[in-house]
Amino acid sequence: MRGDKSITKRWTRAQGKANRVQTAACTGLGVLATFVAIGQGWALASTITAVLTQTYSKAGPWIGVYLALAVSRTVLAFLQDIAAIRAGASARRRILGEVLQRVINSGPGILRTQHSATIAGLIVDRIQALDGYFARWVPASALWLILQWLVVLCVYVKNHQAGLILALCCLSLPVFQAVFGIATGIESRRQFIAMTRLQTRFLDRVKGIATIVLSGATEREAQALAQGAEELRGRTMRVLRIAFIASATTDIALVAALVLIVVTQAHSLSLNAPSSTLTSALFAILMVPEAFAPFRVLSAAYQDQAHATAAAEAMHKLPDAETTQRTQKQLLSSDQRCLLTVDNVSFAWADGLKPVFQDLSFSLRPGEMLILEGESGAGKSTLLELLLGFIAPQSGRVLINGIDLQNLAPRDVSNAITWIGQKPVLFAGTIRDNIMFARPDASEEDLNNALNLSAVEQYLPTLPKGLDTQIGEGGHGLSGGQAQRVAIARAYLKNAPILLLDEPTAHLDPATELDILESLKRLSSNRTVIMSTHSKQGKDLSNKHLLLGNGQAQLIQDGKA
Repeated sequence: MRGDKSITKRWTRAQGKANRVQTAACTGLGVLATFVAIGQGWALASTITAVLTQTYSKAGPWIGVYLALAVSRTVLAFLQDIAAIRAGASARRRILGEVLQRVINSGPGILRTQHSATIAGLIVDRIQALDGYFARWVPASALWLILQWLVVLCVYVKNHQAGLILALCCLSLPVFQAVFGIATGIESRRQFIAMTRLQTRFLDRVKGIATIVLSGATEREAQALAQGAEELRGRTMRVLRIAFIASATTDIALVAALVLIVVTQAHSLSLNAPSSTLTSALFAILMVPEAFAPFRVLSAAYQDQAHATAAAEAMHKLPDAETTQRTQKQLLSSDQRCLLTVDNVSFAWADGLKPVFQDLSFSLRPGEMLILEGESGAGKSTLLELLLGFIAPQSGRVLINGIDLQNLAPRDVSNAITWIGQKPVLFAGTIRDNIMFARPDASEEDLNNALNLSAVEQYLPTLPKGLDTQIGEGGHGLSGGQAQRVAIARAYLKNAPILLLDEPTAHLDPATELDILESLKRLSSNRTVIMSTHSKQGKDLSNKHLLLGNGQAQLIQDGKA
């Protein structure tokens, strides 16, 4: 729990600095609204006194003051709500941008430590839930003590005895907050864990629905999901139960203050009492709800604070944001050639583990292709991740035209490199959308050229709507070879100078594999290409090979080491 608290405190301090201006605006408007509320209370007390003492001539002006202050308070409340909404929206945009940047910079490697459902839940649910934290909790936590004791002070100035009673009752609130706040925080964290667990399981089961059905496990998995949903319901009800109890304790303190003030001020509430005394007693009674109002707002927003704690812990698990200073050098544009150099690179997945490779060096000129060979787990995909900038070497450098990859902005790296994997990443939408994803502003001529070179146009006539045929997530509706050709067309359209291929013909039949390799051969022309493959036909595309295995690397060219 200590670790959780330290994480939350650091995150809270950082967000407080980033959102200082918006918080100050909400706080300032809240203080003004409280002063207006105090003025309203005094105007109403004076009006009631004038009516009770039958000095009606004095009631008119006070009624006018009360109405003017009521309008002013309404306007201030509206402005405060607008400022709070803007503060929440601004903070969510900033945090979402930071999280997305960290996820994007991490690349696919992040999925080794984080489930995709957890990341999606953070971005879609937890960050969106932070709206209440910045719009309600932050202003309320900054204001409640100030506003509450401002009201208590004003009551004390006008009526010492009533002010002391109100102060004592208000002092009990932090005790309730400590007891029920801790309980709410614990239960809210458990609720988020249960929700994340359910999201993860549900996403996994949706992806593997065919396996579940064919294994006859439909009933068992449905029961497991039902149990997860029931656990989440139970956790949610516990949070609500604690919140209701906390609200009830606040009501008890408020009622106690009202009763004690009325009892002790009974003599001042007599019509025989001087007008000033009667007004002071009525003012004290009217201000009791105002004194407790800031704490009510804080209590209502306590769940938002618990959401922030859960979000802070989830964000802490993401890879750290890049802090190294970037040079101002820019990568060559995509229509220029690139010399790729790996200079004495060593990498291990963790300290104490055997290195994947040590002091690896090679150079690849435009127009050259390097074939990566080795058994599964030898480090072929790891090397490609290093070249993509998703992971950094422990020592050595990866250079593009002499510029260290670590000194280039991620956007510049992505503009220079195209990657095609063994299972192409296709999105739900049309085939046109998936190809144009590489370059949305591409002309129709460029698109047609990519279709021709990738041989996508060969199977378009067999599809219901040709290029505008809808496909499902992951390319559902296309064969493996057709999906791979869409990925190749996308690469043609992007026209990057460096091409990285990770088992692009895996799981394809020999005839389809040959067609895909022909398309890749055309795509590789005048580009710097590295291809990982187990295929005999794929290995024949180049006479320059890099053998990986047991932490060692051997460069073979023209059959010679």
